[in-house]
Amino acid sequence: MKLSYPAAMAGLTLILLASMVAGVGIGSIAIAPMDVITAVLHKIMPDLVTPTGPAYVDAVITNTRGPRVILGAIVGAGLATVGMVLQALVRNPLADLYLLGISSGASVGAVASILTGFALFGAASTSVAAFIGAMAALLVVYFVARAGGRLTTVGLVLAGVAVAYVLSAVTSLMLLVADNAQHARQILSWLIGALGGATWSLWVPLVAVVVGLVILMANARALNLLYAGEDAAISMGLDVPRFRITMFVITSLLTGLLVAVSGPIGFVGLILPHAVRLVVGSDHRRALPAAALAGASFLVLADIAARTLASPMEIPVGVFTALCGGPFFLWMVRRQTWRGAKA
Repeated sequence: MKLSYPAAMAGLTLILLASMVAGVGIGSIAIAPMDVITAVLHKIMPDLVTPTGPAYVDAVITNTRGPRVILGAIVGAGLATVGMVLQALVRNPLADLYLLGISSGASVGAVASILTGFALFGAASTSVAAFIGAMAALLVVYFVARAGGRLTTVGLVLAGVAVAYVLSAVTSLMLLVADNAQHARQILSWLIGALGGATWSLWVPLVAVVVGLVILMANARALNLLYAGEDAAISMGLDVPRFRITMFVITSLLTGLLVAVSGPIGFVGLILPHAVRLVVGSDHRRALPAAALAGASFLVLADIAARTLASPMEIPVGVFTALCGGPFFLWMVRRQTWRGAKA
């Protein structure tokens, strides 16, 4: 069901705000929604709003749940946006950064950075290493999947799965040979994808997602052309190979930065683009902002479920999204197979 675009965006914005309030309020210490709202508004406008909740509310928001919820929103928005762009670039509804091996490549780079103590770029060294790994993995998948100068769906999926398996094995090997127990624990907890270690040092991923979304929006028309068909895009004057490479670099950079701060969280970039297209259509000028809002809400809500369903034990959010995304992916494969049989 497609809604009017203003109504859809207003609804997605309200869902995001409500999910963030719920993310701050739900936990071992429950906080009423109004207490969350007044506490946050007091931070922004201390002279105009008075907090209505107990004194500990400010500490809970500031020290634990606040940065976690904001990081979840940033990462979810980035992953959903990257997934939508990748599906347009390769014209494959099954494409996402996890399936194409990009996330696995970023993981290899980040883990190698942790183990070797790579610090050439200071605090950004892990993100740089993750970007290099993501870009290398994507380039391998891209060139292996090309047949006769074109990308094929079967080749893309097979190359992506193969590269992801190889890189996952490399990551596991690095984990096994780690001679520092602290490094091993750090890597293991990071590899399953989690938001529990979030701090207020969020400006790098936030700026990356905002700038990336602006750049991608500026190229929305070209993405529309490519999504409609490579021949149509070429006939309209689009330099398809150059455009693809540029977009691959941007999406790899975003993936590397996001994986570096949250670990590999799969299937967000696969599920949300399809859901968004059902609501607002396939025009990327409209779909990209909607995907960002939907992805942010989804990951915040997924994190709430991950840390409450098995309380007091916490399920890593990457495990929870995989449990949600796995059946969806199987349904998508079945749907593609059924369409192919009918054709």
